[in-house]
Amino acid sequence: MNITKSVKAHEVERDWVLIDAKDKTFGRILTEVATLLRGKHKPSYTPNVDCGDYVVIINAKEAKFSGAKLDDKEYFRHSGYFGSTKSTKLSDMLENNTEKLYRQAVRGMLPKTNLGKQMIKKLKVYAGEEHPHTAQFNKGAK
Repeated sequence: MNITKSVKAHEVERDWVLIDAKDKTFGRILTEVATLLRGKHKPSYTPNVDCGDYVVIINAKEAKFSGAKLDDKEYFRHSGYFGSTKSTKLSDMLENNTEKLYRQAVRGMLPKTNLGKQMIKKLKVYAGEEHPHTAQFNKGAK
């Protein structure tokens, strides 16, 4: 008889994963990040528990985009008032709001619930090479 083991929230062990986006395709990075944030790569994955890892993306501005997406793709936002739709080109978001671009794209791949909100908080995006999380990665080495 096989019994499926469900992991409780306090039993989850979280790791820190560093992803270098330099010369990698934008969409491929995002799917990898969404999988890590959800915890689907772990054998102890439980759908109703946040069992994912912390993810740090560096060199976010240097990701590759296929086709003419940088010029053609637009992101829309709306305040709720009539005629208040505003759009921003992908190239502008990559230049000015790199973290927001990655966060928004990954958020679309996570559950649209409070669990998804909890998962997206574990994503850290940095446009350059430096990040303040070096202590978390050096935890195992003594």
